[in-house]
Amino acid sequence: MSDDELIRRIHQEAHDSYDEELELELEDRHLDELAGGADGLRDAAYRENRRRYFRELFRLQGELVKLQDWVVASGHKVVILFEGRDAAGKGGVIKRITQRLNPRVCRVAALPAPNDRERTQWYFQRYAAHLPAAGEMVLFDRSWYNRAGVERVMGFCNDDQYEEFFRSAPEFERMLVRSGIQLIKYWFSISDEEQRLRFLGRIHDPLKQWKLSPMDLESRRRWEDYTKAKEIMLERTHIPEAPWWVVAADDKKKARLNCIQHLLSQMPYEEVPHPRIELPQRERHEDYLRNPVPAEMFVPQVY
Repeated sequence: MSDDELIRRIHQEAHDSYDEELELELEDRHLDELAGGADGLRDAAYRENRRRYFRELFRLQGELVKLQDWVVASGHKVVILFEGRDAAGKGGVIKRITQRLNPRVCRVAALPAPNDRERTQWYFQRYAAHLPAAGEMVLFDRSWYNRAGVERVMGFCNDDQYEEFFRSAPEFERMLVRSGIQLIKYWFSISDEEQRLRFLGRIHDPLKQWKLSPMDLESRRRWEDYTKAKEIMLERTHIPEAPWWVVAADDKKKARLNCIQHLLSQMPYEEVPHPRIELPQRERHEDYLRNPVPAEMFVPQVY
């Protein structure tokens, strides 16, 4: 392969990668944009806003890579909590944060409902098992604040357990901070009408229906109960060592950019110098013969 051809292939690989990013964004078009058909998609302002969003997203993701390198080099430990109503966009921002990072450095903890054994443990025990070691970042897609939200509203905990949570949570978080873990807490806030729109989008999209559980639908009915629970939670657990940060999330793209920008601002990271990488020459041996792969082992080339 000539040098020109090699460079062309490298550029093509980069373009293919960016195409995948564009495909991800298809799921984020609002129902009215989809209903508008091709004319809506050809709108110049829409296309320009889309280009600006991607330019800024890629820039911020580049900064996240620098942050990751600094976390590893400095041995920093970070825990980031993402809370909010169903369909508030927590998963979307987590996906964009982790998209270009090493999963061994930055991992996601999305715990299912506790099993029978876990229900008898100290409440924070199963969350503590996912805390980071030096040089790691852990993103909790929902967290121990389930007790202050869904468990309270749906009656999965009693009044004594609820009150004990508010006595314990601030002390638990102070203990994490004293141990050297940086704790950042985000609440994604969306309006009543925006949640309704997103739920309708999931109901009518076969690729998204899996995101809707009976619990999600019930949370829609109990909107006001969740609002009250959220207000109490923020009031009783907004502590100097680990304050809450509220992300206005009715606009998904702006919410992602604002959250990532804020996250970067919370850490004194700097670019870590790396030695220049040289690709070594492949060794070749005269006595090596590559064995052919049997044809029946190949995946059929349908495309």
